[in-house]
Amino acid sequence: MDVKKQLELTLKASRSLALLSEDKINEILIDLADAALEYTEDVLVENQKDLSRMDPQDPKFDRLKLTSERIEGIAADIRNVASLPSPLGRVLSETIRPNGMKIKKISVAFGVIGIIYEARPNVTFDVFSLCLKSGNACVLKGGSDAIDSNTAIVKVIHSVLEKHSVDHNILTLLPADRAATAEILNARGYVDLLIPRGSQGLIDYVRENASIPVIETGAGICHTYFDEFGDADKGQAIVENAKTRRPSVCNALDCLVLHESRLADLPQLCADLAKSEVVIYADEKAYAALDGYYPSALLEKATEESFGTEFLGYRMSVKTVPTFVDALDHIAAYSSKHSEAIISESEERLDLFRKMVDASSVYCNVSTAFTDGAQFGLGAEIGISTQKLHARGPMALEELTSYKYLIDGDGQVRP
Repeated sequence: MDVKKQLELTLKASRSLALLSEDKINEILIDLADAALEYTEDVLVENQKDLSRMDPQDPKFDRLKLTSERIEGIAADIRNVASLPSPLGRVLSETIRPNGMKIKKISVAFGVIGIIYEARPNVTFDVFSLCLKSGNACVLKGGSDAIDSNTAIVKVIHSVLEKHSVDHNILTLLPADRAATAEILNARGYVDLLIPRGSQGLIDYVRENASIPVIETGAGICHTYFDEFGDADKGQAIVENAKTRRPSVCNALDCLVLHESRLADLPQLCADLAKSEVVIYADEKAYAALDGYYPSALLEKATEESFGTEFLGYRMSVKTVPTFVDALDHIAAYSSKHSEAIISESEERLDLFRKMVDASSVYCNVSTAFTDGAQFGLGAEIGISTQKLHARGPMALEELTSYKYLIDGDGQVRP
């Protein structure tokens, strides 16, 4: 593939999206949801090829894996996106100047959005549906781990676009090689915004080497603080859900921070984790509290590397703190600013946690597993932004738009 030539075709195709009506876009998305289900077996066959090349013990294996149930969920998310109001053409502000000039600020598409991602073939469906709904073309650069899955999915999407006589170049899948990565990182004039989805290493590489605007997403080092006023039953359920529901995703629990006055409750808080064979790296006090209660084969003493690590598997750390302030300090020191939670029955503590914790999503007595565009009622997400410029948290339709000013007059000239 001549990458530059393909980028030129995508840029040209992106301009035609402004002519598609909201009804037409929704019709395409509904047909895509149907096609995802119709071609499930074809996609799963290609997905199995990718899976056969990966060690099942690799944390990325679960992210790479597609199933009939997961594709049904993807189709449901696409339908959700179709049902949402269009983010385009919203009047953000409107004024009339003293000279009669009318100024209107409206939401518009970015144009072309580039996504670099690792072994997450569901991203291919998610990104396209969100980009189409928000009037953006997209350039996808997936990893070699998922090349067969991504190719099959793009084939399904292109068939739907051709059915509706829409230029299929509004969706481009680049080769899974380093040369294509270099091209998209420096695609000035062709790609308006670049979003990396994957490991911290991938995100750091993109940020350090891109010459086009980047929004950082994905890396999640998530903490749950069990306060001295926490309810142990709530804590037990929340800790299990946040850690074991799907440990390979970015909103999974990595570190349980525990007020030392509640050490006696630690065995209960961790009891259900043993069923999933979660390895716990406990600091000295937490280790002593769990010793004899938690399976010895799954209990290890924490090191400095146990904190500030995104485990992406059935592993987590436990940090004991003497005060609420120490809990805040620990989270501030190791957080990736993704999702942080507190378990407490003290309204004062909950309020302070909300105000003091710097993260895209701050939870009170709720599992961090809910940091997800669909769970937030956004239809789906293109990623979880952990930065503060332009977008933060689950990036959905609204975050995939910019704005422009429309100025109308009747011959006014500036003195």
